[in-house]
Amino acid sequence: MKTKYILFMIVLTLLGSSCAGFLEESDKSNFTPENYFKTAEHAQSVVNAIYADFRLAASGDYGGNPYFMTDFLTGTANTRVGQNVHINKVRMVTNDSDNEYSRSWWNASYRAIANANFAIEKIPGIDMDNTEKSRYLGEACFLRAYHYFNLVRLFGRVPLVLKPVDASSPELYPDQASVEEVYNRIVADLEEAEKTELRWDDESGRVTMGVVKSLLGTVYLTMAGYPLEKGREYYALSAAKLKEVIDRGVYRLFDSYGDLHDVAMNNRIEHMFMVQYQSGSSVENGMQYLYLPYNLDISYYSTETGSIVVQDEFIATYEAGDKRVAEKEFYFTNYSSNSNREEIVEFGSYYVYKFFDEDAHLRTAKSGLNYPLMRYADILLQYAEAQNEADGAPSADAYSCINQVRKRANLPELAGLSQDGFRKAVWKERWHELSFENKIWFDMARTRKVFDLTTGEFNDYAGHRFTYGPTLGERELLFPIPTGEMKNNRKLSQNTGYN
Repeated sequence: MKTKYILFMIVLTLLGSSCAGFLEESDKSNFTPENYFKTAEHAQSVVNAIYADFRLAASGDYGGNPYFMTDFLTGTANTRVGQNVHINKVRMVTNDSDNEYSRSWWNASYRAIANANFAIEKIPGIDMDNTEKSRYLGEACFLRAYHYFNLVRLFGRVPLVLKPVDASSPELYPDQASVEEVYNRIVADLEEAEKTELRWDDESGRVTMGVVKSLLGTVYLTMAGYPLEKGREYYALSAAKLKEVIDRGVYRLFDSYGDLHDVAMNNRIEHMFMVQYQSGSSVENGMQYLYLPYNLDISYYSTETGSIVVQDEFIATYEAGDKRVAEKEFYFTNYSSNSNREEIVEFGSYYVYKFFDEDAHLRTAKSGLNYPLMRYADILLQYAEAQNEADGAPSADAYSCINQVRKRANLPELAGLSQDGFRKAVWKERWHELSFENKIWFDMARTRKVFDLTTGEFNDYAGHRFTYGPTLGERELLFPIPTGEMKNNRKLSQNTGYN
C-alpha cells in the first residue's frame, strides 16, 4: 500500500443538495490534518472526497475502464481493442500483477478508505448539528465497508487499515488480514451505519439507509457462499435484511429499460446507488465511447473504440421473446450514421446499450449519465436466492421477486420449482438481467459456478472452458495484487498462481 494513498488525501469538495455539488473542488493548499476538521463544512468535505474515488480510471491503457475488468472474466465479452493488454490478459486468462485495472481498483479503494478513516476519527469531535454529524458518519462507515467489500472479493487477504496513517505510523506497511477479519469489519461498519440518521431516500446520490441495508444483505449472501461458506444462517440473515428494503417500498423497477440510461433517472426509483458524473465538467462520464462499435461513425464522439462486444453465444441463451434482447433494450446491433441520420449502420455484432446516453451521442459528446453500482432488480434477485437457500424451498415472496424481473422482460412467471431448480433459475436471471454491470463475476466467485453458454447448465468454476477457448482455474478466483504494492510492502504475499 503506497504511502501516498494512506496519508491525508482529501479532495476538498463542498456540496449543496444536488449531485453536481459533489464535483466542485476547493483550494487544498491551506489545509492540513492539524488545522482541518473544525466545522460542518470540513465534515462534509472529507465525506465528499470518499465518493470521488468511485470514478475509477486506469493510466497507460487504451479503450477500456477498470469497471470492465470483471466482465471480461465471465466469458460473455469480446473486444475490438487488440492493443489493450489489460482487457485481453483478463479475457484470455493470462492476467498478471502488472494489470492497470487491478492497480486502479486497489489505489482508488485505499485512497477512499484513507478519507473514510479520517472522517470516522475526526467528525465526532466537530461542533455541528447532531443529525448532520450522524449522517456523515453513516456515509463514511458505509463507504469504507463498500471499498473493503470490493477489495476482499477481488484480492482476498488485504491490509485492514482502520485509522489515519502518516509516515511515522506502524501501519504504514501493514500486514494482510484474513478474509474473515475483513468481512467482520465490513459487517461492523455497516451495522454502525444502520444506527445513524441516514435518510431512506435521497436523489442527490448520497448514501441512504436503503443502500446500507442492501449492501449488508449482499455481504451476508456472499459470506454464506465461498470462500467463507457460512451457509444457511447467513442466507437467512441476507434474506431478512433484503426483505427490510423490499418491504419499505422506497424502490421499484423502472417501467421501461430506457430509464436505465436516461440522465433524468439518475439516483431515482430503481437506481439505488451510482457513480456520479456531470456533463460538461472534468468529471463527465468518460465511458460512453467505449461501448460503441469500432470506428463506424454512429456517434457525435470523435472516438469509437469497440471495447466491449457481446458474445453471440450469450445472446442466444436468453429465452425466446425476452424483451431484454430486443433491439435497443439491453443491446443493439445497428444505429443511424452520424453523417446521415437517415442511414442505418449495421454492426455485425451485439453491443451494450444499457448505458447509452442518446443526447451525448447525437448532439453533445458530453455525458452526465451515472454508472450504476446498485439497483433494485439486483436486490429482488438476491432476496429470492437467499430465501430459497435459507428455507430449503422458494416462498411466495421469492417467486414474486423473480417474477417482477421476468414480467418486465415479457417472460412467463415461474412456479412449482424445486429448491435446486429455483436456485438455477435465479442464477440465470441474474446473468441475463445484470449482464455487463460488474456483478456476474462476483456471483461466479461466491457460488463457484459458471453459466455454460452452450449447454445452459451451471458448471464448476475451476475447469470451465469459455466458448472462445480459455479455461478458468482456481487462480482466477482472485485477481493479482498489483506489482507496485508487492514491491512497496514486503509484508504482502501474492495470490496463488501469480508472480
